[in-house]
Amino acid sequence: MGDVGTMARTCLVVDDSRVVRKVARRILEGQGFSVTEAEDGQAALDSCRRALPGCVLLDWNMPVMNGLDFLIALRREFGPDNPPVVFCTTENDIGHIEQAIVNGAQEFIMKPFDEEILVGKFTQVGLL
Repeated sequence: MGDVGTMARTCLVVDDSRVVRKVARRILEGQGFSVTEAEDGQAALDSCRRALPGCVLLDWNMPVMNGLDFLIALRREFGPDNPPVVFCTTENDIGHIEQAIVNGAQEFIMKPFDEEILVGKFTQVGLL
């Protein structure tokens, strides 16, 4: 029974930048999340197959498998809503947002993000 709460408080941070993963981890752990990291979409998919996280913070541009390909694979394998995905994109990737939402992302945030932006968006999606 008590496990549901803890389970919903896990976040998989998917980004090929170690610095971005570190920043996101620090913010999310400060909000009580247990954080797992993956450096590309394939590693993220493998991680989800081992243990589905409560949510995913997902970068767009990554080697091996990019964010959109991961998102499509995730939704195909685990269904349309679970886990919730918050997409990270940069100003010059603005066209990607629509594709991300159409393919099952719940929300997006612009990079570079800070604690206020990340916490605000997670609150909006109902993760906090």
